[in-house]
Amino acid sequence: MSEVALLEKAKAVCEKRGARLTPTREQVFKLLSKQEGAIGAYDLLEQLKTIDSGAKPATIYRALDFLSQQGFVHKIESLNAFVLCHHFGDCSHPVQLLICDNCSYIEEIQSENLDLAIRSMADASGFKISHQIVEAHGLCKKCQN
Repeated sequence: MSEVALLEKAKAVCEKRGARLTPTREQVFKLLSKQEGAIGAYDLLEQLKTIDSGAKPATIYRALDFLSQQGFVHKIESLNAFVLCHHFGDCSHPVQLLICDNCSYIEEIQSENLDLAIRSMADASGFKISHQIVEAHGLCKKCQN
């Protein structure tokens, strides 16, 4: 999906939810949509400063929190970085990421079987899952050759 189409979809989701995609949030979304792979908050901040010289760390973190709450971005805990979700929409979904340790390629996959297995184990323990991100590190196909 193109950057423009992703932004239009994000605007429509925000409008439907009554959430406000402020100019700063929109700029951070655009920066993420142009990004190949994951990016750290401070690297995003440096890019945002070329557009808004007054941007501060709190600016980027507030925007990332909003985008994350809306399901537009995922935080990769092991890398302390963020990646845009290209298939956000009306429902929340479990996140499963394949992360190449060599070239930093990131692919989001969806496995209903994995989600069901984790939820079944959680249910058996009396645990209620509110948010799920599974990160798998290794080598992508390109880096294996």
